[in-house]
Amino acid sequence: MNKTFTFNDVKALSREIIESVPHKVLLFYGEMGVGKTTLIKELCKYLGVNDTISSPTFSLVNEYTTAHNECIYHFDLYRITNDEEALDIGIEDYFYSKNWCFIEWPQNIENLLPLEATKIQLSLLEDGSRTITIN
Repeated sequence: MNKTFTFNDVKALSREIIESVPHKVLLFYGEMGVGKTTLIKELCKYLGVNDTISSPTFSLVNEYTTAHNECIYHFDLYRITNDEEALDIGIEDYFYSKNWCFIEWPQNIENLLPLEATKIQLSLLEDGSRTITIN
């Protein structure tokens, strides 16, 4: 699947992503401030999370629970500098838990990423709009 969307209606986009991706591990690529966390917040809301959703910049991973008692893991790997740091937090256990995993800055642990993951590239255009490409 290779689709490109605009960021106009983030709720509709969230529904489209959840209903169309073949894997529960989503890799979010894009520059700082492009909207990765904003999109992840909407994905969590669509999946039924009622908790406050925030970027796990300092904790590296936040765990959310849906209304159906399912777990969602939200990673911000911006501060990770090597694979060993990610392994120390048990990242592989999260990836293979069969729960949703939303990963910001996955390029920082490229060697550890599961093969069965969906890449989501967010880009900021010159006019201030954003596009999202899903592969």
